[in-house]
Formats: sequence, C-alpha cells, structure tokens
Amino acid sequence: MPNVKVDLAERSYDIVIEEGALENIDQLIKPLKLGEKIFLITDKSVGKLYSNDLKKKLKKAGYDVIKISLKPGEHLKSFVNIVKLCNKILNHKPDRNSTIMALGGGVIGDLSGFAASIVMRGINFIQIPTTLLSQVDSSVGGKTGINTNAGKNLIGSFYQPKLVVIDPTTLKSLSDREYYCGYVEALKYALIDNPEFFEYLEKNKAKVKKRDLETLKEIIKISCESKARIVAEDERESGKRALLNLGHTFAHSFEKETEFSDVLKHGEAVAIGIILALKLSYKLGFSPKEDIGKVEKHFKYFDIPICPKEILYEWNKSNILENMYLDKKAVSNHLVFILLNGIGKSFISRNVDDHNILDFINDVL
Repeated sequence: MPNVKVDLAERSYDIVIEEGALENIDQLIKPLKLGEKIFLITDKSVGKLYSNDLKKKLKKAGYDVIKISLKPGEHLKSFVNIVKLCNKILNHKPDRNSTIMALGGGVIGDLSGFAASIVMRGINFIQIPTTLLSQVDSSVGGKTGINTNAGKNLIGSFYQPKLVVIDPTTLKSLSDREYYCGYVEALKYALIDNPEFFEYLEKNKAKVKKRDLETLKEIIKISCESKARIVAEDERESGKRALLNLGHTFAHSFEKETEFSDVLKHGEAVAIGIILALKLSYKLGFSPKEDIGKVEKHFKYFDIPICPKEILYEWNKSNILENMYLDKKAVSNHLVFILLNGIGKSFISRNVDDHNILDFINDVL
C-alpha cells in the first residue's frame, strides 16, 4: 500500500493509494477518531457508482451518514451552491467533530472542502477523489474554493483534509476525455522539476492509454509525492508552490472565456496553457524549441488538444489578456507566469513585459 505523507506539522496527513480502498474505508478512518456524523458529499454521476456501498460500509461501522448528492458540473462552484450545501449540512445539526467526506472529482472536492472550512469555522474533511485529475492534483494540498464572474477559484480557503483515500480502480469508469484531462496534471509535475518522470511517462504511454493499474498507481504516487513536497515547503503559495500553476495563467483565462463549460475542460485548458508556456519560454530565449515538439507529440498521442484554435477558431484577444490580470496569480497588476528553461526546469517569472505578452497572444490566436 504506497502511502504518501503530506508533512505539515500538526496538520499532516496521509494519502492512501490502494486498489479496493473504498472497501476498507472504515478501517482507514478508524485511527482519526472522528465524530458520529459523516456528511457524504457526491454528485449524481459518481454517487450511483460508489456512494451506496460506501454509505453502507460506514453505517455498519457505527457512523451516522448523511448523503448529499449534487448535480455534476463546474457550475456547482458558485456562491449560490456553497450556501445551499452549507444549509443542508446545518439542517442536520453537525458539531465540531463532524466530518465532510468528498466523494468525486475536483469540483466536489473544492466545494466540499470550502464548506468544511467554513461550517462551524471548520470541521473534519476527508477526500476520496475518483478522477485522475483529483487523484494526482486537486485532492492534495488544501486548496478549496468556488468560481465567480470575475474568474476561477477567486473565493476560497486553504484547508487541509485529515486523510486522502485514492482507489485507482475508480478510473475505469471515466470517459477518455475526463481521464486524459487528469493525465495532463500528472505530466505537469514532470515538466516542473522531474525530467526522469517525463521519460517514464514517455516510455509507458501505451500502458497509460490502456489504463494499466500498476502504471497508474506509480503515476499517482509520484504526482502526490511531488505535490506533497512542494506544499510542505510552501503551504499558502507565497513562493515555490506557484510552480504548480504551470500552464494555469493561460488555462484559467481560456476557461473563463468559454464560461467554465464543457466546451473546454480544465485539463484541456491546462494542456494548451502548458504548450503556450513552453512557446513563450522559447520566444523569450529560455527553453529550447525541441522541447515544445516533445510535449506536443506526447499530448497528441492521447488526442489532447494543444492549440486554442482546436477549441474555438476565434477568440477575443482583449478578453484573454484582461482575464489574466483578474486571475489570483497576478501580483501588483503584473502577470505571473511559470516558464521553463527546459523539461523539468521551471521557474517563476514576474517581469514579462506586457507588450511581449500582447504580441504573443496575437501570434498564437
């Protein structure tokens, strides 16, 4: 059972990566000494696959389980829905030792984690991510939040879970599109500071396509270790943790322009953003041109989009730039980009000239 530790002093927690972990959920949470009430938050798609068995297992272990099933989609991450969710929880009279258990992908994790951080000023939180994107990225590190008209994840909190339980067998039920969206976030760690991981992914891409469980467990473990190490150094993103935003300055802007709809999934936006970060790095003289080709070829193997025009032929260039300035990664009205000196050699850049960015956007769009 390849556990990963997120080392945050008194807020430290384990990430359990285990086939069949959902069957052992009662034993996995027993050492946490949780209160009686568990609020099982899921969406209707994931819920029909796993929530009934999970609820029965928890009830048999003596917990009072209140299941709250929500309609799936990015739209859930809104003020309206966080208020609705908190009211549903409060109607069942939780106490400070109650637990919110998030069963689902990144949207459910973000919304549930935010609710856990604000209900009664903070109750227990457990993540059970069921998508590859949430297993390798969003379930780890304590970022929670909702979207607003101004942009993505601009309202939220840093709130660490008590435990993350990852069962890679849940990945069998994902559509190819959702599966590869998560894979993009795994490859991101290779580009940030682990070129050996990139070589591993290159070597095993056929196994990734087949969803080989042993390969997936290794990918999830390496990704979680990478994120855990960075989060332990910089929990609240005042420095090195910003590297995890590789591709995201572009990605969030494109997502906002497509109104956070299924026209462009988050992982697809990040893939496009990563390629643009590589191209910008090359344009500014940092990264060799051949690295762009290597990553583009890798994404193309999985039919992952690499160009904004694969999503929409016409983009509003002014809006794209404006969205970037509204993003939480901008500092003192200066855009912050994660650029690369090559695969596995990322760095934070806060001094890219605005005219260079505008010219670059005009070129790529």
